[in-house]
Amino acid sequence: MKFYRLETCKLKACFHFLMLHCCLLLAFAFVVGCGSDDEADEQDDRAQGEAFEAGTMLNDFSNTVVLATYTALDNKAGELLAAVKALEASTTQANLEKAQQAWKETRKPWEQSEAFLFGPVDTQGLDPALDSWPVDHVNLQSVLDSNDALTVDFVSGLEDTQKGFHTIEFLLFREGNQRKASDITTRELAYLVSTTENLKASTSQLRLAWAPEGDNFSSAVAQAGAGSAVYPSQSAAVQEMVNGMITIADEVANGKISDPYNESDTTLVESQFSFNSISDFQDNLRGIQNVYMGKFMNDGQGLNEFVNSKDSELDSRFQAEVQAAIDTIGAIPDPFRDSITANRGAVQAAIDAVSKVQRTLEQDILPLVQASEFN
Repeated sequence: MKFYRLETCKLKACFHFLMLHCCLLLAFAFVVGCGSDDEADEQDDRAQGEAFEAGTMLNDFSNTVVLATYTALDNKAGELLAAVKALEASTTQANLEKAQQAWKETRKPWEQSEAFLFGPVDTQGLDPALDSWPVDHVNLQSVLDSNDALTVDFVSGLEDTQKGFHTIEFLLFREGNQRKASDITTRELAYLVSTTENLKASTSQLRLAWAPEGDNFSSAVAQAGAGSAVYPSQSAAVQEMVNGMITIADEVANGKISDPYNESDTTLVESQFSFNSISDFQDNLRGIQNVYMGKFMNDGQGLNEFVNSKDSELDSRFQAEVQAAIDTIGAIPDPFRDSITANRGAVQAAIDAVSKVQRTLEQDILPLVQASEFN
């Protein structure tokens, strides 16, 4: 019996030892395995929650895009003013055509700037002062028919629809066909010069509102989250950028193109006198392109770098959608005011293309910004 009990004890001891060893091995394997899963999860979390340093992007947006655009606008407005003064001094056909071209060149940076209609252009009332439309022919004619001296001060006090880009357009172009310089009256020239002086004052005010030597709003954007009195976080400033693009995409698709198209009403067409509507709409989309890519005259860091870091497919898709919208607008036969009835398929295609840009901004890019962290 002793022998049996002794051997049994030895066998039990060996069995316990083997079981303990196996358990230790299993426990070790479990711990190692779990550690690997946790580490992988942590890496995934870090990848998804990694903050994007938006300082360079916001600085480049403020200076390389916005301030550069407003500087170009102010310079072109100066050239337009010089051209209309030359027309007043010598009302020749050549001088009229130079002034007309100067108006079109000034429109380009302005229409591109409509992708960021926030900040001083809004709070200082500069957008409606520069670009209210449609203009009322009756109100414009009432100014011309009055006995008021058409000084700069007088014109500056007029309603927004009686000054700015489209009043100048009306005086220079009238009904889209080439106007004869010999038809321009002395009073029209006085009104033209004064309203262009007023426009130049507004573009200078707008440039200085963003410039370091002025109100320096560019600094308020660039320093978002780091002492900015306007934007408490970088995320707030980036969302402002995206909402600016959404606003102009919505205006082009559901206002500028859709309103005259749906109503078959040429009086609702922007830039109808100059036949410049299609170029205007394309420049609005180019403004979205500029903000997204961080460029105007020069290249900087754009929103595309942020989107690409989170979703490269979305970045590629959106860039393609914006360019497609520009091209589809360009496929509308000139003048746009005739195409709203004569080429409705081309106009509808443009509406659809711009609406796609708007949807991607609203449904994909803005939520991505809102869900992301920024340094």
